[in-house]
This record gives sequence, C-alpha cells and structure tokens, in this order.
Amino acid sequence: MKQEAETYRNPIIPGFAPDPSICRVGDDFYLINSTFEYFPGIPIYHSRDLVNWELIGNALYSVNQNVNMDSINSSAGIHAPTIRYHEGLFYIITTNNLNGEMINFIVTAEDPKGPWSKAYILKDAPGIDPSLFFDDDEKVWYTGSSVPPDPEFDGQSEIWMQELDLNKMQLMGEKYYLTRGFSNGTWAEGPHIYKYGDYYYLMISEGGTLHNHAVTIAVSKIITGPYIANARNPILTHRHLSLDHPIIAVGHGDLVQIKENDWYMVALGFRPIEKKYKNLGRETFLIPVIWETEPYWWKDEKIAWPVCSPKTGKVEFEYPVPFPGTKQLKINEFYDNFNDTELNLEWNFRRTPTVTFHSFNKKKGFLRIYLKEGFIAEQSQYSFVGIRQRHFQMEAKSKMEFNPAGNEEAGMTVIQNDRSAYVMSLMDGKIQLHHFFHGTDSLLASHSYKKSTVFWNISADYLDYDFSYSQDGKNWVLLFNNADGSKLSPESSGWTYTGVYIGFYGSSNNLTSTNYADFDWFQYKGVSE
Repeated sequence: MKQEAETYRNPIIPGFAPDPSICRVGDDFYLINSTFEYFPGIPIYHSRDLVNWELIGNALYSVNQNVNMDSINSSAGIHAPTIRYHEGLFYIITTNNLNGEMINFIVTAEDPKGPWSKAYILKDAPGIDPSLFFDDDEKVWYTGSSVPPDPEFDGQSEIWMQELDLNKMQLMGEKYYLTRGFSNGTWAEGPHIYKYGDYYYLMISEGGTLHNHAVTIAVSKIITGPYIANARNPILTHRHLSLDHPIIAVGHGDLVQIKENDWYMVALGFRPIEKKYKNLGRETFLIPVIWETEPYWWKDEKIAWPVCSPKTGKVEFEYPVPFPGTKQLKINEFYDNFNDTELNLEWNFRRTPTVTFHSFNKKKGFLRIYLKEGFIAEQSQYSFVGIRQRHFQMEAKSKMEFNPAGNEEAGMTVIQNDRSAYVMSLMDGKIQLHHFFHGTDSLLASHSYKKSTVFWNISADYLDYDFSYSQDGKNWVLLFNNADGSKLSPESSGWTYTGVYIGFYGSSNNLTSTNYADFDWFQYKGVSE
C-alpha cells in the first residue's frame, strides 16, 4: 500500500513576514523578519522541524532600547535584520531607517525569548541590510549594502565588509568593497557570508523586491575577496516566469544547515491576488538546497555551489518535510480574552508609543484603549493595536464597551498603512465606516446606534471586505459589503513594505480627552490555502 508523502506547504510564515533570517542552535531553529514601523519589532520564531513555528518574543519590545521609531514614515523603521548565535549569545543586527537616515545597530540576548539588550549603535556604518559572520579565527565580520560614491546607474549599490570589535561593539580596520552585484542587477543588498569547505561564499539579493528580485552568490578563498561569481547566477529567482505566476518576487534569502549535507533557504515572496494585488505583503518561504560540485573536467579547482529547489529551480508551494515524521500544523485561529497582564506577542502598535495608551488593570479581563488626539495620518501617533492578516479569507470579531462624546470614536480597523485604512467605529449616536485614503476621509456608511456595547465583525474574501455590527453578538447588521480590498494593496496605497493589519482603533480627533474604549475579547479565524 502506497504511503501518503510527508510534505509541508509554503509559506511557512504567512502574512507580512519579509526579509527572513535564520540560525540553528543545536536542534533548535530561530527565525526573524523585518517589521518597519510596527512595534514591538523583529518577531522571533522558534521551531524544531523548520515547518512549524512559534512566536516566542520580539527583539525590540521596550521604548528604552535606544531605538527611535516614534515619528517614522510608513515603511521606514526596521529593515532586513540578521540573527546569528555565537558562544552562548544571540546577536541581531539590523537597520533603522529614520526617515532616510540609516542607523545600523546590534542587540543581544542569552535567551531568544529575551530580555534583549539596548541597541549598540554602530558608527560609520552606512547603508542598509547588515549581517554578521563569526569566522573560525575568532574574527567577526560585518557586511552591508550602501550606495557607492560613483554609481554608474540609478539603483546601483555596493556590498562592503569590515571587521567588528565585539568588546567595543564598533567597526574597526579597513573597509573592503566586495561587489556591486553578480548579475548586473540594481540594488545589491541583503548580504550574508557562509563558509562551506575551504571557501567563503557571499550571497546577496539583487533586482529590487518585485518581479526582478533574485539571489546570487560568489566564492572566495579569502573572506575579504576577491569574490568570483557563480556562472549560473541567479541561484534563486522567479524573474524568468510570467508576471501572473502564483509566487512572485522571491529573494532575500538566508541559508541554514540542518545536517551534514542537508541545507535549506528561507526567502521572501508575494502571493498576489488577481495577478496583481499584494495585500498580505511579503511572506516567508522555505526552500530545499543541495550543494553540487562543478562537473567541468578542464577546471583544476572545482567549486561546490548551492542549488535551490533542485527538482524544479523555482519556489514551490509544497515540498517533502525536512525531518521525516513531521506533520505541519496550520494555525488558522487566534483568540485573546485579555486576561493576561501584558499584550499577547501577536499584537503590534504602529510606531513606538510616545505615551502608553492601553491598560489591563483598569478593568479585569478587558483591554482598555485610551483615545489619543491623533488619527490615521503619515508619521502620526494614534491609538491602534492590531495583528497581521495572515489569510486571504478571514473573519475578525470583537466586543467593545464605549461611551463616546463629541467627535470621539473607537472601533475596529483594517489598515495597510497611514495612506489607506478602513475604520468601523462607534461615535456619538451612530456607527460609521470611513475610508482613509491618501489624506482623504470618505464616509462609506452610517447607521444610528444608541447602545454603548457593540460587537464588531470584519471579514475578508480576497479583495472583498465586509463590515458588520451587532447588539448581542448573534444578530448581525451589515454596515457595508464588498469594500474594495485593492485599496489596501501597495499598488493603491502607495508603495509599502508591509502587509494588512486588523485590530482596534480609537481617536478623540484633535481634542484632548481622557476617554477610553474597553475591549472584552478578540477572535480571528482564517482559511488556509
């Protein structure tokens, strides 16, 4: 009798999980992603089988960690972190894009769950996408990407390297300039150094984070180069596939070794809706990798190169599991009854709050959201807390108690960034649905409502979003159906590196207020692909 194949399905982390980096410590794997303007930042996932991942912490969890993100633009903030482990300590290095000023820093922890250190700001470390490599000779190397002083075309960038003094947490010695790309692409970035056998490998991404995205690689016997490019570059891309391929823009990879000869790559990619719209943002995919030695008989020195997805050469939705006996568990639901004293790790704010606006101890079993004066606008501080939309088809419900006055409002929102969000809220005597879009506030629906308790329901079916409310949580009133979800995609909302969030929102709309909304529970249900 033929046994059913043991497989896993991509993406392994769905819904806004870009720029993955991974490391192994014994039998444990740790993976992180970029978070841009969202806080807490840099989620840390743990797995023992590479396909089932648990969120165990955030590297940036405190406003006292020396990382300024309180007034950054949409898609500024935390770019392309790298996680590494060395002699009992975890290191995360990343860029904080402070509205055009690139600040590279390191945080460390003995336990990946935290606590993580304050940020060690690196001086004279220009550019983005830093990475660390711990060599066998005890030296530690920083690699990064920056715009050269003499670019030959728009979008050209350069990979550079410098030694890092771990004691002082500062760069030292000479800067080495390694490459401006291995496949004549724009935006050489996301560098990582690996050692395989007697060789150092420099792996980078090129082509930008859309259809031309690619991973390329080069080799050297000396870590500072010169590096010789793989003649078969890129080693991972979908740039040669049709624009309507179900997975696009794959790139920004990081390699991990699981056994002596077994390797995998994590990389980002989009799953577009209707061949175009990217509401969920870039997600994390897992790709098998093998090493093949060059077959060229005329070469005295034959080099081994990594081959991604060796059976097909492209990222597939389904592969055999890395560890036999593994069963992938798709987590489609999230429920929070707010009985804890801290926010669940899934919740995020937009930007680091300048003032704490939530509480658990004012009313037991409720999340209290205080109304800030700010509302949804670029660089604004406003009362929002939400979770990632991780499924194309989903339903989110909650129960709220709120007594509004004047222009005060509170409710639920589905938001892409400061330029596009749908807000369903209770105001004085009415429930309304607004669409904030590039600075314009459009009223889509308004119903009379006299109660202070309301149940909310937002559902998504790919590009169709429905908004409903109820007095008792059983009998629902449709406020607005088939709201245009394409307006929550980067194509409409202004280019963004993030994905859609869904959560709570409140505002006193420019007036000083001490009012608040109490949320009893939150429930999210998604449908796996």
